[in-house]
Amino acid sequence: MKNTSKTAVKNKRGIPIQTRIIVSAILILFQIIFLFTLLYNIYDYAVIYTLQEIAGIILVIFLVNRRGYRIYNTAWIILILIFPIFGICAYLFWGGARITPFFRKKMNECESHYRFALPDDRAVHEELHVIEPQKATEADYLTRESNYPLYKDSTAEYLSPGEVFLPRFLEELNAATEYIFLEFFIIADGVMWDSIYDILVKKAERGIDVRIIFDDFGSIKRQRKDFIRRLKRHGIKVAIFNKIGPSFNLFMNNRDHRKIAVIDGKTAVTGGLNLADEYINQIERFGYWMDAATIIKGPAVTSFLVMFCTMWEFTTGIRTDIAKLIKNEKVEGASGYIQPYSDSPLDLRNPGKGIYVRIISGAGRYVYICTPYLIIDDTMREVLKMAAKSGVDIRIITPSHPDKWYVHPVTQYNYLELLENGVRIFEYKPGFIHSKIFVSDDSVATIGTVNMDYRSFALHFECGAWMYKNDAVKDARDHILEILENCEEITAKGWHKKPAAYRFKCWLLNLFAPFM
Repeated sequence: MKNTSKTAVKNKRGIPIQTRIIVSAILILFQIIFLFTLLYNIYDYAVIYTLQEIAGIILVIFLVNRRGYRIYNTAWIILILIFPIFGICAYLFWGGARITPFFRKKMNECESHYRFALPDDRAVHEELHVIEPQKATEADYLTRESNYPLYKDSTAEYLSPGEVFLPRFLEELNAATEYIFLEFFIIADGVMWDSIYDILVKKAERGIDVRIIFDDFGSIKRQRKDFIRRLKRHGIKVAIFNKIGPSFNLFMNNRDHRKIAVIDGKTAVTGGLNLADEYINQIERFGYWMDAATIIKGPAVTSFLVMFCTMWEFTTGIRTDIAKLIKNEKVEGASGYIQPYSDSPLDLRNPGKGIYVRIISGAGRYVYICTPYLIIDDTMREVLKMAAKSGVDIRIITPSHPDKWYVHPVTQYNYLELLENGVRIFEYKPGFIHSKIFVSDDSVATIGTVNMDYRSFALHFECGAWMYKNDAVKDARDHILEILENCEEITAKGWHKKPAAYRFKCWLLNLFAPFM
């Protein structure tokens, strides 16, 4: 198989595009050194020690009482105690970015411009409460926490792995007649992108509105130098989310991890798949790459359109006349209910984590989970344990081939307590499973971008779709059962057999789990 990864990280002249990252990191390092040097030159050691102790005590008191993730705050406290000056400076620049007032106000203003496009879903909620009151509370939670409505008369198609998804995605792109909006964490040069790019160029040249948002951190090492110039040359609009630069950035730790495609207001796509060759196994990274997505049609597409237009304005400052883009067309074969949701780091709400907790706590028979990472806090751990102790069949699938050496030990650290309390854990032997799926009781599922880790729960922009009683739920369940046939079940006895040095590494790295 031809490896295209080299062209993904170099420009036409063979200069590595990650040079911008290296230069930025060096310049930031110089700023840190300059700051510390300035402090030590102005004051003698006793003064500096006193000031750092006072600052450290004040910051620790603040963190102990700060709302949000207690374990996240605890990790910062540990860093501050070990490296006082660095820890204090690092927290001031990056640790509190979740509630930065400027960005929160800006996002609220952008959201307010598009909320009118979302329908009133009270009648749909009332109907679901009659059919299944217990599951209806999950939809109620998402409406209040994410502010996106519940829909009926829409369909969801489950697609996995990436090489199954791509032909269907290309089919939908080819059918576009008015607009194509894409928002992805990673867009990388390669075979997958080339097939998409060719369609986008043809559509843009015919006057179709083509817009792309990608995250700079996720994509920066994956594109040729002329990537954006080529797109704009063909009339494609491009926005780079949170561009990395050679200076401190209060917002740098918050990334756009969402995967959204909206086509003509009739079709939407979300899931774990980025637009890069490993996602369709065109190149091999960490063994075989397993991922999943869903294609949604019908009125529920409107929510993803609102998500995209909000992020487009947040990133570019340009408002979209969304009223002209909405279709709200019912589709044949629709069954059940669909509720898209979005999760933002710019507020104190956590719908991504919360819906996972609600599904687990509301399960009667089983919950099957696919996640690339299992880096969880006490709340999630206790909910999983209580469900398992109640007789619910909890099965969690994680990768056996990690993508990050320092993250996988933390995932495995969380195995033991869960295993000892009845949760079943499986590692996907062929390679890396990147799917983010919850399926419960043959009736409920959520497919989206939310990993079971602190970054997804607290720091990143995320999205997903909650579904009740439609075809995608059973298709996802059936596929997970197939995946389990290629997994190795992990046991508490097996975990204890791991070398003592490895178990110590798991414990040590877990101290800094919220940063991963």
